[in-house]
Amino acid sequence: MTTNDSTRQHGTGPRLRWAKLAPEVYKAMSGLEAAARKGLDPALVELVKIRASQINHCAFCIDMHVKDARKAGESEERVYLLNAWEEAPGYYTGQERAALALTEAVTVLTDGFVPDAVYEEAARHFEEAELAQLIALITTINAWNRFGVTTRTAPGHFG
Repeated sequence: MTTNDSTRQHGTGPRLRWAKLAPEVYKAMSGLEAAARKGLDPALVELVKIRASQINHCAFCIDMHVKDARKAGESEERVYLLNAWEEAPGYYTGQERAALALTEAVTVLTDGFVPDAVYEEAARHFEEAELAQLIALITTINAWNRFGVTTRTAPGHFG
């Protein structure tokens, strides 16, 4: 194993800088990101992004979206408790809880399909257009996570 391989294995450097090597894909992803968040509450957007990123173990995205959530006025308590949101019902609204449950179901498709009860609860809290946007947002952050995890993008290195 070379020093470079050892460094990569331990996550101290990216495997490759995919955004520079595939700029059209990065641009398309950025456009999808902007479109997906339209009409959704900015605080909810960050909670969804953090939760999906926690599930996907994307340190880069967790770091980025925790910082973005704080800038948007999100409380430290809600950020810290997000990993156990189901056990903290007084901290999240019914709409946020429905969005987080949908985020988990869409993110962990290997556990099966999105359960009807989870989808129906989200549909109770969001208008159809908002629900479509939420699903797009969840899908988009999962794609970003896959780029970040696959290339081992290091936390703290974003604009």
